Amino acid sequence: MALIVSFEELAGAIRELPPSCGPVRVVAVDGPGGSGKTTFAGRLAAALDAQVIHSDDFPVPWDEPPVAWFERVEEQVLGPLAAGRAGGYRRYDWVRGVFADWVDVPVAPVLILEGVSTARRTTPAALTVWVEAPGELRLARALARDGAAYAAQWRDWARAEEKWFAADGTRARADLLLDGATVPGEFVRIQPS
Repeated sequence: MALIVSFEELAGAIRELPPSCGPVRVVAVDGPGGSGKTTFAGRLAAALDAQVIHSDDFPVPWDEPPVAWFERVEEQVLGPLAAGRAGGYRRYDWVRGVFADWVDVPVAPVLILEGVSTARRTTPAALTVWVEAPGELRLARALARDGAAYAAQWRDWARAEEKWFAADGTRARADLLLDGATVPGEFVRIQPS
C-alpha cells in the first residue's frame, strides 16, 4: 500500500535525526534523471528552510559516468562541514561552459544534496531518498527541459545511470522510496515489499 508523504512531517522527522556530517544532517535525494528529484528537493528544502546543492551545479560531461562531479562536493563542501566549518563551491554555468558564481555552504542543521549519485555509499547522509518514475516519463521531462536535440545523449546517460545504480546498490539502500510520477503534486511513498 502506498502512502502520501507530507513534507512537513518528513521535515520534522529529519530534524530529529542525528547529525551525519559534523553538526549537519545531510539528506541525499537520488534517482534517475527526470524522475522528479529537483522538484522534491526544492519542496523539502522549503519545509526545512535548508539549502540544496544540485548535481547540475557541477560540470558533468555527457561521455563520463554520472558520478565524476562528486569529488568537488566531498572536497569543498562535505569535508569542511564534517570538520564543523563552512564550505562552498563555484557553480558551473552550463550555457557559457564556465565556472560562475561562488556559493557559500554554511554550517546548518540540514543540507540537501540532489542529483544522480548523491546517495552513494560514501555520502555521510542522515537520510537517503530515492525518487523514481517510468522511463518514458523521465525522458519526456528531460527533453522538455533540455530540448529534443539531446535525445541521444539522454538515452546514453540513462544507460550510464543504470550501470552506476546497479553497481552502487543505491535504490536498495535508500531510506525512503518515492514515486516521482506524481510531480508536481504530492509525492507517494513506495512501501517496500
